[in-house]
Amino acid sequence: MTTLITNGTVYLDGTFKPRDILIKGGLIKKVAKHLEDKADQVIDAAGMHVFPGFTDIHVHLRDPGQTYKEDIVSGTKAAAHGGFTSLCAMPNTDPVVDNIATVDYIQRRAKDLGYARVYVIGAMTKQSAGLEISEMATMKSGGIVAVSDDGRCVQNSKLMLNCMRYATNFGLPLIVHAEEESLSGKGQIHGGKVSSQLGFTGIPALAEEVIVSRDIMLAENTKSRLHIAHISTARSIELVRSAKDRGLQVTCEVTPHHLLLTEEACLNFDTNTKMKPPLRTEKDRLACVAALKDGTIDCIATDHAPHADFEKVREFDHAPFGIIGLETAFPALYHNLVKPGIVTLERVIQALTSAPAKLLGLPSGVLKTGMPADVTIIDLNQSTTFDADSILSKSKNTPWLNQTLSGKVIWTLLEGKVTWQAEQ
Repeated sequence: MTTLITNGTVYLDGTFKPRDILIKGGLIKKVAKHLEDKADQVIDAAGMHVFPGFTDIHVHLRDPGQTYKEDIVSGTKAAAHGGFTSLCAMPNTDPVVDNIATVDYIQRRAKDLGYARVYVIGAMTKQSAGLEISEMATMKSGGIVAVSDDGRCVQNSKLMLNCMRYATNFGLPLIVHAEEESLSGKGQIHGGKVSSQLGFTGIPALAEEVIVSRDIMLAENTKSRLHIAHISTARSIELVRSAKDRGLQVTCEVTPHHLLLTEEACLNFDTNTKMKPPLRTEKDRLACVAALKDGTIDCIATDHAPHADFEKVREFDHAPFGIIGLETAFPALYHNLVKPGIVTLERVIQALTSAPAKLLGLPSGVLKTGMPADVTIIDLNQSTTFDADSILSKSKNTPWLNQTLSGKVIWTLLEGKVTWQAEQ
């Protein structure tokens, strides 16, 4: 089947150009002005922007084991709704992804039933318990793209050093959820004025920064590829910036919520503002925005973390950490950062496409001849309202629930096949 996308404003090599795109056999065959090739399907993208399909390197699909929250089918449908075509699934499932059998299960299920391409991230330690190195070698042979104990953080520095040495032998990057648990304790939100005002135990910025500092030093010693997940404090950003200046293989990501919200969002006890790392101060938020603009922060990742209503609609200190993000990511960023002129559209798109793909060596993120035809078409002049009925994720735990945001994903194509088409 051939598809021709015409009349769109296409994101190519960091700029926008009027181009047509011809797709055949799941690949991009031509990108040029005014293509006149015949096609089985013609998509008129007049007045719309055409982007590479978005790539999210930090997603919790909850499958296997917690499929009442999300599963591979619902999670990839939500991804397609949000314009994402490639996802990296975190390993904190039940059972934990620390062996080849679980890796194979996720890959097979995604290939057979998914609406997005799913890559697997394996656990760094067995059961993500932080006691013994996982079966990285066999998982690498089965196709994992990185290792992480996300949701947990290896507390023992000697074990972390050995994890780095072992992972580096197999060319695997290490993705770190930076949290010194003796400092974070049973904290609920950022440790600061709002936690004091609400009477909650706080999670200090230092809990993140201590681990970021430690792991950068360990990575320097082992020459490892270290990626800091969901960075959230100004000091953590400075540590990463310094590491990059020294030529270390250190990268980081930021979530939309850490770019857009602060601890003030927790004042109304909305459990959809409870996540780890917690929403920080305005100073930290502005540091995240500045670091995204100057490239210290490499990419944007959603940390899509679904939870059922009965888990989130309860007392704040009993609710789990985490929010969904696949469907709201682009509209929230466009509405709050791009339209006001704070960050360019080009930079946001780079951080959602080529940058995350490059970090993990994924075949996605660009629109050029011979590449998989993963395409997202968005009407920036339309808006999207995120109510419970329109969200395709099984879970609805988002701080943008019942809000209307600028930008609407009209089409998403995965290898040339339509995975999402909006009603028009």
